[in-house]
Order: sequence, then C-alpha cells, then structure tokens
Amino acid sequence: MLPSFYQACLQTQLSSIQFITLQMLVALLQRERCVSIERLATLFAQPIQFESRRRNLQRFLQLPQLNIKTLWFPILKYWLKQQFHRGQRLSLVIDRTQWKHHNLLMVSVVYKKRAIPLFWDCLDHCGSSSLFEQQTVLRPVLSLMQRYRCIVLGDREFHSVALADWLRQQRVGFVLRLPKSTTVKSQLRR
Repeated sequence: MLPSFYQACLQTQLSSIQFITLQMLVALLQRERCVSIERLATLFAQPIQFESRRRNLQRFLQLPQLNIKTLWFPILKYWLKQQFHRGQRLSLVIDRTQWKHHNLLMVSVVYKKRAIPLFWDCLDHCGSSSLFEQQTVLRPVLSLMQRYRCIVLGDREFHSVALADWLRQQRVGFVLRLPKSTTVKSQLRR
C-alpha cells in the first residue's frame, strides 16, 4: 500500500494508533475515491457507532502533525535524494487552478514528464494570485531545494516583474511566459 520510505517517515511523526488510522484511511480512499466524511465513516472498519467513527475521523484529520511541512517534506527530501544528485538542474512549475469553488496555487517539480506536487495553498479568493501568495508557496520549496539548481517555470499569470526580480534575488533561474501584448526592453548598462 504505502512505500516503505513513506511508512518510515510517517511513523516518526504519528503514534502507532494514528499510523494505523492513516493506513486504513488511505486504503479506503484508494478503493472508494470518495472524500465525504460520512461515507468514509460508514465504511471505516472500527467496531464503534457511526457517529463516534465520524468524530474520530474528524479529530484525526485535524491533527497538527497532518500538514505539508511535517509529513510531506521528509518524504520529499528522501525521494529527491534518491532521484537527483546535488547540483542537478530541476524545473519547478508554479501554477494556479480554479476547481469548482477551490482556488489552488501549487509548486511542482518536473519528473519524467510529470509534475510532482511539492507545496500548495488554497487561496481564499477567486482569480489570480498575488506576489505575496506566490512568494508564500515558493519560499518553502526553494528552502527544500537548496541542494539543486532550480528554474521556476510559470505561465502568463506569473509574468510580474516583481516576481522575476524576487526570484533573481533568491538566485533562482526563471522562465515566465509573457502575454502577447507585452514588450520587453533591455536595460543598457554603462
């Protein structure tokens, strides 16, 4: 079900009961592909009443250890060390997507023609992200990727001069797609 290095990372962050709960929950989600708490509580294999299972799942999902930096980053660090060598050039993609009423800003690494999510944030508004929000999702990723030479790729939403300047200050390469109507003038140095 979970790769052994996932299990090793997760067991350091969760109690044995929490780890078993997580394994059961992952197995359920893989089988059912449904994220309704009520549906999961109905199917969850615990010999207690439905309402107790529902509250138990809600409490579990609100654990402070269940966050990106605590659980996901150790797994990512291990995976990155296995897949890439120090100083290797990696492409990071920043993208935002609107899915129903969810506005998600995400940074991913390109691996074998796939985007592997590194860090994400649900924005509390519709539409484009601000420079502050972009920096908020990029900072932890750039900290995580210090061993590598990174290039940030972004579509037209991320064409801001301020973002480009901030990335330059971070010593990170970037390729940001410009809208068709944009003209670029190089600054002559004397």
